[in-house]
Amino acid sequence: MKRNTREHIIATAASLFQARGINSTGVDTIAAEADISKMTLYKYFRTKEDLVLEIVSLRSREFYAWLSNRLNHVSPDPAEQLQKLIDCIDEWLNRPECGGLPFMNASAEFPQTGNPVNLLSAELAKEFRAYLTRLASEAGAKSPESLGQQLSMLIEGAILSEQLNKHSGAIGYAREAAVLLIKANLR
Repeated sequence: MKRNTREHIIATAASLFQARGINSTGVDTIAAEADISKMTLYKYFRTKEDLVLEIVSLRSREFYAWLSNRLNHVSPDPAEQLQKLIDCIDEWLNRPECGGLPFMNASAEFPQTGNPVNLLSAELAKEFRAYLTRLASEAGAKSPESLGQQLSMLIEGAILSEQLNKHSGAIGYAREAAVLLIKANLR
């Protein structure tokens, strides 16, 4: 069976980026690990930046699909889904293949505001807040925009804390705060 070269490059690069960081992984390493030539890599991705953008977008879509499926599995009721949100985020973070939220990791490596990776990361962060705001709205929150923003800040902060200090308990603290915020916002 013929492998899909493009998907193979993406999988290889994503694994290397997670293990070593995006800026610490060169195209020579990606090509060598994927067992392809640099010319083949550039046939599929004009630049390393194009590859990074593809991976950040793909990993974000995978996260949203996983979270939506997981929340729907927890309950069809949006209010109950909102209550279980942090548990699901905790479950995501404990998956061996998880490296956090892709937009957070990418923005940390590309902090320049005009950089295409940073611009994509900022857009994906807005999408995350919009996702949480929609969930809060569907759950009947009094102020869904405010609750979405607050939950986003809690989750992103807890994830960063866990990345910097594994098993810090940050997710547990975020869960406690989320329960209070959700309780105060639900009608």
